[in-house]
Amino acid sequence: MPAGAQEAGPVWAACSGAPAQECATIEVPLDYRHPGEQRISLAISRIRTAKPDLRRGVLLLIPGGPGNPGLYRPTTHGMRLPAEVLDRYDIIGFDPRGVGQSTPVTCDLTGEDAEPQGFMPWPGVGGDISGSVAKARRVAQACIQNGGELMRNISTRNEAKDIDQIRQALGERKLSYWGTSYGTYVGAVYATLFPQRTDRVVLDSNGDPDPRKLERGWMNNFAIGAGDRFPDFAAWAAERNSTYGLGATPDAVRATYLSLAASLDENPRPGVSGNYLRAAVFTGLYSDTNFPLVADIMRGGPPTIPVPPPAQYQNTYAALTATGCNDVNWPRSVDHYVRTVAQNRHDFPLTAGMPANITACAFWPYQAENPVTITSHGPDNVLLIQNLRDPATPYGGALRMLEAFGHRARMVTVNAGGHVSYLFNGNPCGDNAVTAFLTQGTHESVSC
Repeated sequence: MPAGAQEAGPVWAACSGAPAQECATIEVPLDYRHPGEQRISLAISRIRTAKPDLRRGVLLLIPGGPGNPGLYRPTTHGMRLPAEVLDRYDIIGFDPRGVGQSTPVTCDLTGEDAEPQGFMPWPGVGGDISGSVAKARRVAQACIQNGGELMRNISTRNEAKDIDQIRQALGERKLSYWGTSYGTYVGAVYATLFPQRTDRVVLDSNGDPDPRKLERGWMNNFAIGAGDRFPDFAAWAAERNSTYGLGATPDAVRATYLSLAASLDENPRPGVSGNYLRAAVFTGLYSDTNFPLVADIMRGGPPTIPVPPPAQYQNTYAALTATGCNDVNWPRSVDHYVRTVAQNRHDFPLTAGMPANITACAFWPYQAENPVTITSHGPDNVLLIQNLRDPATPYGGALRMLEAFGHRARMVTVNAGGHVSYLFNGNPCGDNAVTAFLTQGTHESVSC
């Protein structure tokens, strides 16, 4: 048996809180360089096809983040799938290493560092990053002190290897999968490391796979994504100026937002600072359904953005930090971030320098792994789907993912805004193209 292979199939049992699915636990190496040593647990789940005679294989759902759980995705996401997909696949979920019910990781952050409102590294008033620098140092120190060996072994390359362990445990020769957001890069790495073990690959809302940048580049691209997407919100609000009073034209709504954020920097109202508003607007751009909440906050409504429970936030933030810092090297100079934040604020006022700000990765003591370069080596079995105006993973990054895959990939381009496309933004053309690929193997570039 190869080193690290599963010795027996998973033992499935009822999955708490999700009666339609089953859960199990498998073990994988903590460090794939030493597969015979310490092991950690991965929590996996499934909903089996109701029509075994039509079964093609398994469809693994790869969550985004980094740091998002995925154990309950067969219920929350998988059950959105059309019947013809559910008939052909067992739907598989998992919590990535370090996350959720898999062996968890935490930095044990304290005080303001543990507040979910500080998830994104917004600079201080006027672009001051001194507070961000201090927080980045504290977070890096806490993660290294409290995260143990798992902290230095959480990376995209290792998640892809974990996925192959899941494949082996399920007894499958090949995997089909649907990766969203950061999960597109995980899926791309898997398709590069294990090309002959891929069946039908759907990558939804794609980040730029440039191996020199990765998470650093994805964060920088928030500025571009916000610029692409904000006009959708501005047009929506302008059409409802009689309700919200934010401006009668999209340009007026934009001016209102920038003026209000600057005013709240100097004179915050209870629970709403300038950066709180910026965070609310940016996250609100992920879906049109968020627009009323964002507009209400802008016109003076109460701060009502939902945040995760403290334990979940600690877990997600730790896994996010570990992945980003272990995947790629970040600039170490504080002066570098002072300069880039100032330039970013000038070039992209909607995001006020946040996408270029310093993080704990500037003080990470470990050398990053050798990044995986996505290539065209492998079968023609990758389908990208991408909204044109995605605030988190802008269209330009998807074009670079398409280029990296070369002949292997096609792309469904959806003329819509928001983050995550397949089954989440109500575009029948895009949804039908992906469904046809999963069920019939129809592998075509489509503009919707």
